Amino acid sequence: MNIQTIAVVGAGVMGTDVALDLACYGYNVILKDIDSEAMDRARKKISNDFKLVKMVKKDVKSRTLEDVWGQISFTSDYDRFGEADFVIENITEDWEAKRKVYRELREVCSPDTLYAVNTSCISITKVGSLMPDPEKVIGMHFMNPVPVKELVEVIRGEHTSDETVDVSRHFLESFKKVPVIVNDFPGFVTNRVLMLTINECIWSVQDGVAEPADVDKIFRLGFGHKMGPLATADLIGLDTIHHSLLVLYDSYKDPKFRPCPLLVKMVDAGYLGKKSGKGFFQYHL
Repeated sequence: MNIQTIAVVGAGVMGTDVALDLACYGYNVILKDIDSEAMDRARKKISNDFKLVKMVKKDVKSRTLEDVWGQISFTSDYDRFGEADFVIENITEDWEAKRKVYRELREVCSPDTLYAVNTSCISITKVGSLMPDPEKVIGMHFMNPVPVKELVEVIRGEHTSDETVDVSRHFLESFKKVPVIVNDFPGFVTNRVLMLTINECIWSVQDGVAEPADVDKIFRLGFGHKMGPLATADLIGLDTIHHSLLVLYDSYKDPKFRPCPLLVKMVDAGYLGKKSGKGFFQYHL
């Protein structure tokens, strides 16, 4: 399958990063979001992040920002989605919102289009059940920040075909990603472990065991992590962490996934991490 045009749904942090990474490798990208402010933030983020991408990725050093702008089309509608060979959906981790989007996608995309659900916890099999060809639906859990992180957790749903898995693997490798194939289970591997780690670190802060900076220092110096769990939580978004824990708690019925009360309190207060300027650490917006 010759993949040339990628439709990216959702211009949040993750969707914008995916669009930038694809554009750097010459793919035509259609970036869709109904929120005009999100689109403005996406444009600003692409301009700023492109400098970092050129610093860390030697194979895109010949690319210019003008090249990237030439590869990305910004839109608030589905008018060009019929051109898409692959759709990568990156909206909020909310089942009802995703169900609405996939019902819309099945009406506007080509019968040959493949669909990648960029999720950390929602069932790929469940999303596939919304589509006429569930064998063409696969999970792609990108790591944040996308242009820098090589790993992509690729999730095979119950009906995902071998062909879709193979095409997805080759597609990801074409822009220097390292796909790891896993089966469809709540949280997959990464979030099943990461969310527990983050939650326990938050409990350590709430219980007065250590300050956030010291918790992260232990993980950086003791375990060789480049970024501590609480800084990682701030980067992901504390609201996303909270929602992912709730999904895991509901899926496994295991109290170890119950969100720490401190996390709930911070989310209720609007302290969502880097995107809000404050989480466990302070940030300049």
